[in-house]
Order: sequence, then C-alpha cells, then structure tokens
Amino acid sequence: MKRLCGLLVVGLLTVTISGWAQTAPPQQPAASAAVLPNKTTGDKTSPADRAAGIDPSTYVIGPEDVLAITVWKEPQLSGTIPVRPDGKISLVLLGDVPASGKTPMQLASEITTSLKKYITDPNVSVTVTGVSSQKIFLVGEVGHVGPIPLTSGMSPLQAIAAAGGLSPFANAKHIYILRGEQGKQQKIPFDYKGALKGTSKQNITLQSGDTIVVP
Repeated sequence: MKRLCGLLVVGLLTVTISGWAQTAPPQQPAASAAVLPNKTTGDKTSPADRAAGIDPSTYVIGPEDVLAITVWKEPQLSGTIPVRPDGKISLVLLGDVPASGKTPMQLASEITTSLKKYITDPNVSVTVTGVSSQKIFLVGEVGHVGPIPLTSGMSPLQAIAAAGGLSPFANAKHIYILRGEQGKQQKIPFDYKGALKGTSKQNITLQSGDTIVVP
C-alpha cells in the first residue's frame, strides 16, 4: 500500500513538472552580434548616417552642414559643429579645419592625424547630423518655387511632390532639368507623365545644384 501511494505521488509530481515546463514563458534570446554592425560586418556607417541615407565614404561635406565630431575618451574635444560658409569648422587644439569638399571619413582621418601631436592614439569619428549644403531648385509652375533639401536617391518626381506638385497651368510634357555650371549646363528632359504612371524608362537621380524647370 505504501509503495502504491509512493508511485502515485511520483506520478503527480511528474505531471505537474511537465505541465509547468510546457506553460513557462520562453527565455529571451541572448543579444545577437547583428546589433553591432561595425564589428560584425565592417560597416563603418553610424546609425545616424544610415537613417539619413548618408555614406560616409562618398558623401561630400558642404557649407551649412552640421557635423558631430567624436574623439573617444576626450569629451572636451567632441561636439556638434556647423560648417561655416567658408567651408571650415573650429576645433579645440586645432583651430580652423577645412571640412567642405571632403567626405566624413577623410575629415576624420585628417583630424586624427592632427590630434596625434597632442594626444596618444586618438580615435575620431565624424557624423553628418544635418544636411543643408545639398540642395536642388525648382522654378516655374510648382506649388513652392525655390530650393529644397536633396535627400539620397531623390528623383525628379519626388522633388516635384516635395515642392507641392504641379500648378494647374503647368506644361507637364516639357519639364526638364538643368545640370552643371552656368554656361555649361546640360538640359535633361523629364517624362513626368511616364514617371507618374510608372512606365518611364528614365532613371534620373538628382544631384546637388540641379534645377527642375516646369514651364
């Protein structure tokens, strides 16, 4: 009889433990190495740059851009700095540093080299936090004439939409883009209706300084 009771108790405990194991919430997985793209993939693009669509190896810094300069373990040398109209930034220890015309990676490398005179093994990163130098212009029959910020991969259709769209008097058949310096400008026709329908074979990506003309 005692043996039978013992077997019943063991059986009940087994059922209880088995049921608990099935209903217990699963443990949270350990943090994946994928959250550290710089170490696992070699991608040196900061989260801020990725969000803005900026490639630090190709984006060219210009006047009025805003840069975040970070020197590891040197907070007094770090900060958010605007690029002046003359294309320079002002840094502690280094004074005026030319920034316009360089990529963030190039600028970080130059700052690193210059800081070696003052600190041991400096580690510098440059992130573009505000893009103001990259602009395109719209003239003619659009909702808002003038400059608009250029975003990565922006198409003429997107730019026109950002400018409030075409006015009721616009001639959609004769829209074109002016590209290049004055006197050497290239005139690029734009198939607005085709782009609107998704049937256009044009693959135009706007560049800084482009002017979209809507007659």
